[in-house]
Formats: sequence, structure tokens, C-alpha cells
Amino acid sequence: MLSRLLGTLVLLVLLTRPADASADVRVFVTNEKSDDVTVIDATTRAVVKTIAVGKRPRGVAVSPAGRRVFVANSNSDSVSVIDATKLVVLTTAPAGRDPEGLTLDKAGGRLYVVNENELAVTVLDATSLSIIQKIAVGTEPETAVLSPDGRWVVVSNETSNDVHVIETATNTVVKKIVVPKNPRGMRFTPDGQRLFVASEQAHEISVIDMTQFVVVRSVKTGGSRPVDISITADGKRAYVSHGQSGDVRVVDTTSLEVLATIPVGPRAWWTALTPDGVFLYVTIGRANEVAIIDTRSNTVAARVPCGTLPWGIAIASVP
Repeated sequence: MLSRLLGTLVLLVLLTRPADASADVRVFVTNEKSDDVTVIDATTRAVVKTIAVGKRPRGVAVSPAGRRVFVANSNSDSVSVIDATKLVVLTTAPAGRDPEGLTLDKAGGRLYVVNENELAVTVLDATSLSIIQKIAVGTEPETAVLSPDGRWVVVSNETSNDVHVIETATNTVVKKIVVPKNPRGMRFTPDGQRLFVASEQAHEISVIDMTQFVVVRSVKTGGSRPVDISITADGKRAYVSHGQSGDVRVVDTTSLEVLATIPVGPRAWWTALTPDGVFLYVTIGRANEVAIIDTRSNTVAARVPCGTLPWGIAIASVP
């Protein structure tokens, strides 16, 4: 009887254990000037490998299964695919002129690559890397984000000062929304109802109501040149990186009040939260490092050296 009870308890533990409990969490950082990707073990915070890719790597995205990492090589007009387990480049393929930001659809079958000098998004088959189509967007498109339900890919356009909403079912632009000057990083709230946009030259963040496709509010952050935004899993806090003032500001997503300011260093750029939400990684371009913020205390817990001029960052739970 006791052995049967113990067996049942073991089975329950296995069934209720998180799917990624045994996953190896790795951080992938693109380095613009050294033309490589720094790979960091999120547990030990040690650099486990540096992987050479194309020229001026910037955008980076992880497949939904965590097995592949896609890197946009801006000056090579290509995308490289890294095996997230073996940490080797599997292939490199053309991806339009000057690729910068990129994201995958919810199933991981299509890759949306923003082409800064082409005023377009190149849609690739994520397996074969063949080009499916081009989608015209605004002037100097910067990056792309996918909505939590996979319905929308939104592209920020730095010079036309707007965002374009692409419907993934049809790959067509369904709305253009004007935002403050020089929009760059964006993040959806977990429910997908709101999109936060960082406008670098306006020194503002804006909130877009995605049910109506309208900006409902824009506020100054108090920092200089906001670049990126990460939002906690509960949707209550936004972490906004600032390139010029060299800090990350913690913003209440309801009131838009700044709750804390965390100095991190010059050219604080793109950000990524660990799967458990406990740590925020921030690329610090001028210091050639990544700052790791403990979101429980809103303090810098560690710093990890990277390549030259780190830019993009993505975190993978590698099975």
C-alpha cells in the first residue's frame, strides 16, 4: 500500500512539474562591432561560447521550441540560424537589405525580418529560409514584435514615426498608428490588449489600445532616449532601457508612474527577462557587457562581459 502511494506521488510530481524544469536557460547577445554572438549560461552567468556570424549582427529571436536562434546580420543582408544546443551556425541565408529586428510567428513556421533600408518586412520560411513575400511598411523600420495570441506582428518605423500592424493570417498591413518621434522597442502586455512603445527622440513611452488601434496615452519617462521595454508576466511593471541616460526605469503599467530608476551604464539598449521573470538582462553597448537586474530588488546583481558593442538580446529555454 505504501509503495503504491509513493509511486502515485512520484507520478504526480512528474506530471505537475513545469515543462521547462530541465531546460538549460541560455542568453544570446549580438555584438555589432565584433560580428559575433555571446552565449551566457543564465545559471552560472558564465560565457559558454562566442559564435561568429555575419557582419553587424543586431536583431535576435528564439524559436518557440527553444531549439534555434535567428540572428539578423545587417551589413551582410542575411540571417544566420544557430543551433541553441550545439551552439553552432546551422545555415545563413539572404534576408533582404539591411535586416535589423525580427520575430517569429506563434507556430515558429514564419520569420518576419525588418529591412531598415528597404522600407519592408521580409517574410521567410523559418525552416528553409526561402523568401515567402515582402510587406511594405514605414520609413526606417526598426523592429517587430508578435502579439501573445499570434494574431499581429507590429513593426516600429523610426523616421515615419508610426507603427504598422500586420495581420499574420493574411500578411497584410491592417493599420498604421502614429506615435511620438523615433519609435524603437515595443512590448505587448501579457493579455495582448495593450502595446507599449518606446520613442527614443521624444523621450516618451506610449500605450496603444490594440482593440481599437489607438494611442491612449504618452508620457515622458524622465530618462533620456528610451530604447526598449520589457513587461513582467503579471503585466504590472514595465522595464524601460535608456540609451543616453544609461539607466532602466521601472514603470507602473497602469498609472505610468516611474517606480524606480536603476543606473546600468552607457548605451543601455535591448532587454530580455528570464523565463521566471526574476532577472532582466540589458545590453550595455559602450561598456561591452550585459547588466543583470534582479527584479525583486530592482538592483544590478551582476555584469557579464560580451563582444564589442552588444546590441540585441534573447533568452532561450533550451530543451
